[in-house]
Amino acid sequence: MASQSSQKSSQLSKKRFSGLFSGLLEGFLKPSCSLCQRPAARSAFCVDCDQQIQSCRWAHHDYRVPTPLPVIAWGTYSGPLKRALHQLKYQNCPEIAAPLGTDLGRLWQQAWSQKTALQRQVQGRQIVVVPIPLHPERLSQRGYNQAELIAQGFCRLTGLPCLGRGLLRVRATEAQHQFGLTTRQSNLRSAFRLGPDWTLDRMSSAVLLIDDIYTTGATAQAAATELQQSGLKVLGMATVARAILRHPGATAAESAPAEQRPRLSLTR
Repeated sequence: MASQSSQKSSQLSKKRFSGLFSGLLEGFLKPSCSLCQRPAARSAFCVDCDQQIQSCRWAHHDYRVPTPLPVIAWGTYSGPLKRALHQLKYQNCPEIAAPLGTDLGRLWQQAWSQKTALQRQVQGRQIVVVPIPLHPERLSQRGYNQAELIAQGFCRLTGLPCLGRGLLRVRATEAQHQFGLTTRQSNLRSAFRLGPDWTLDRMSSAVLLIDDIYTTGATAQAAATELQQSGLKVLGMATVARAILRHPGATAAESAPAEQRPRLSLTR
């Protein structure tokens, strides 16, 4: 009797140890949030951080300052979303790009279904996605192009083809965030060239540019100009975040808080 009791006690201890070990192993293997290091619900964010990022989403778009190209932005460049993009770009957190790209893809699908004028622009052309490229030196330093990773998440959801080398950045430029619009435009002159991903049948496509942040539009316009000069049609840009500036020539550091909740559409 004592022997049976001892065996049961030993089996119970083993089960408890096994359960404890499995719990610790599961906690160790479970991905941690890229912003707070707690267990993550999505591939990059925990439940709390994900909710905070989702709160940065705009319900609609209504800007007083016109943009050089039609642009659709998922959220405002502030708060948790700004922090997430900073981690993505400067803290070696490439896993952040996929969920942001997926969210941007959902917004694009919603905008596409509602925007008949946009559909008329396509006129039967295939839409292809082209991320804003990094210069090879910057790419080597960072190890990845955050815009291309966002574009990949976007394309996995939408099914659109992604041309990762649709554009090349052939001239190194200084960090854009410190400049106003005029200096940005000068800084980006002749910075882009058509990349090797264009086959003859794709030259009739309509291009959607993808980037992480839209500030003054100088980068988008420089990229679009290179594509247009090559005979390609540019629909506009889809971006994760847009900085709201006090005036057209403001720098990113002068961005004003987004007090208005901008209508879902592509706007000029």
